[in-house]
Parts: sequence; C-alpha cells; structure tokens
Amino acid sequence: MVTILDRTNLSNAAPLAPADEKRVRHPEKAHKPDTEVLRKPEWIRVKAPTSKGYHETRELVRSHKLVTVCEEAGCPNIGECWDKKHATFMIMGEICTRACAFCNVATGKPNPLDLDEPANVAKAVRQMGLQHVVITSVDRDDLADGGAEHFEKVIWAIREASPETTIEILTPDFLKKPGALERVVAAKPDVFNHNMETVPGNYLTVRPGARYFHSVRLLQRVKELDPTMFTKSGIMVGLGEERNEVLQLMDDLRSADVDFLTIGQYLQPTRKHHKVERFVTPEEFKSYEDIAYTKGFLMVSSSPLTRSSHHAGDDFARLKAAREKMVAKA
Repeated sequence: MVTILDRTNLSNAAPLAPADEKRVRHPEKAHKPDTEVLRKPEWIRVKAPTSKGYHETRELVRSHKLVTVCEEAGCPNIGECWDKKHATFMIMGEICTRACAFCNVATGKPNPLDLDEPANVAKAVRQMGLQHVVITSVDRDDLADGGAEHFEKVIWAIREASPETTIEILTPDFLKKPGALERVVAAKPDVFNHNMETVPGNYLTVRPGARYFHSVRLLQRVKELDPTMFTKSGIMVGLGEERNEVLQLMDDLRSADVDFLTIGQYLQPTRKHHKVERFVTPEEFKSYEDIAYTKGFLMVSSSPLTRSSHHAGDDFARLKAAREKMVAKA
C-alpha cells in the first residue's frame, strides 16, 4: 500500500507561518505520560526496502510532489507494496478533527478543502497507471456533510480520467451527518470500507469520538442502499481485547452482511499513544481467519502485518471470484 497525501499544489502554496511550523502534532496527547514500548517479536520485523520497483514508486511519488504516510509512519509493508505500485490516496487534508488513541494523523482544526484535489488525484491515478485505487481521508467533523461531497467528486473524477480503474473507499463514520452516506454510496465505488478498529469495550479509550453500533449500522446501511456493493471492515488486535470480544465483533459485522474482514497487529506510533498490550501470535491470527470464514465472510485477511488496504487490488479480484463462486453454488 502507498498511502499518499495529495500535495500537487504544494509548490504554489503559501509558506507556513512560524506558529504553524511549531504546531504540536497531537496536542491532546502532549500531557499524557509516556507508555511502555514492548520489544517487537521476530514475526513483526521486516527487511529494509531495496527493490527496483520500490525505488521506481518512490520516484513517481517525488515527481508528483506527493508525501507518503507510509514513510512518515514507518509502515512495515512499504517495501512490498511500493514494489507493486499499490496506492492509497488520503484526501481532505492532513489534519483530523478526531483524536483516536491509536492514530498518528495530526489532530486539530483542518484547512479548507482543496477544490482542485479531485482532479489532481484523478490525474495521478491515470499517470501512475493504477488498476485499483483506495481513497481514504481524515475525519472532517467540521464539514456539514463530513466530506461526502468531496468523496463524490474524487470518485467521479477518477471514473472520467481512468475508467478501467476500480475504486475502493475507506471512509469516516459520518457521525451526525444525515444524508452523507447515501451520497457516497450513490457515487458507486466498487468497495466500501469503514474500519471498526477495535472491539466495543475499547471505544471510550481507543476511539472516543466514534460509536461502535453506529459504525456497524453504517456498514449495514451500505448494503441496504446497494446490495451489490462489496463492504469491508478492519480491526487491530493487541489493544487489550479478549478473544470472545473479537468473535462477537465478527458476528456483529456478519449481521450487517459485511463481505471482507481484515485483522492486523496494532503498532504504537509514539510513547504518547495507546500502548501495545501484547503481540498476538501468527497462530492466533490464523485461528481468527479460520473462524471468520466459518461465520460467512467472503474474504478474510488476518496476520500480524495485515493493514486495511494491504494487497487491496489483488484482494478485490479474489473478492469478486469468491462472490461468483458463492452465487454459482446457490
């Protein structure tokens, strides 16, 4: 996965004021005590990226004047994903209105939307020759529609510029934004992804700005609006959840007819973020995968290094094949 912040207009942007340059990335976490950082086990560690494909992708990113979250966050999959030129665009700016305990995206008051962003994203998709693209965003609680119209415009622009590209979106929860979800679904992305992130018992400490059953209902509503649209959700483990809580979450997602579940290991961005309670073993991840398939998910990706958009293009092809196989059996 190449997670990209669109900065195609960066060269024309006004220079940052000194106050902006010194802005604290996570002001809400600054007062918190440092947490313990556990030593990573062998199954989490990866080799430094050196492949030709990785360097070609890096040059593409540089030539488009783009900045990658993969580099800034030190994503463990960067070598593999960049080698395959996989891409995820992050729209609506770099500043989130939420302050989740696990996330390294900056928190604060966002800037106004870039009206040229849909066209710029579409141009990059076409020039990079992407067969499958993932569009994600920060939370924009400051906007009346939570950014739904902007998602629409990005999807439409990509359809026009690169009609053969399949589109997966990873959206916020559009909490208290009536009509927002309906607008995004009407734009017809191929995959609608909204991550639950963790089990309900962790929401107050891990994802305090969100509501667990609202997120479940949002995914269920997508299927009511368009039963043919693939839906997807993901969680992190290692945040103190119990096994039975994960299994209940699976049942909740299946009640919403979610097609695809991803499960990955939570990795702590800084000492100010929620600590890793434990590293879940590969054997436990495989057990979760087996159980999820028995519960009826069409696709499951469960491993320590699984991330929501990891292998998204390949997984979309497998997802379509799994549905076709299921329909053929019916």
